[in-house]
Amino acid sequence: MSKAAGQAHYVKVNVDLENGEPVFSYRHFNGEPCEGDVTVTEAGTITYQLNDNTGKGLKFTGVGFITPFDGIVDAVTISSDGTLIQMVDLDNTPGTTKFQFVLSNAANTLLVLSPDPQVINHI
Repeated sequence: MSKAAGQAHYVKVNVDLENGEPVFSYRHFNGEPCEGDVTVTEAGTITYQLNDNTGKGLKFTGVGFITPFDGIVDAVTISSDGTLIQMVDLDNTPGTTKFQFVLSNAANTLLVLSPDPQVINHI
């Protein structure tokens, strides 16, 4: 888990192919492996950057939340090229929210779902 008060959070989302299937792994921007989860202690922005190693032209198209009305994450934006997702978390609501990245690909019209990282708010 990443925990840094007063700072933006950055996580690289690596997607590789294993036996023809996408496999997700996460790294802090300093290169250390992580689970993709982020702990927030004050208002800030969480940035996830896609690193597509599949050769399938993956792009972020959305984020699906299991509990979209829990108030943990306040807003989500996706870059026009589909390589960055930014989540705004005002840290007003304590708790944990789980989500999955939704990705398109250039090989077909099917969508790819990631395993579920989470945002944890500590007030």
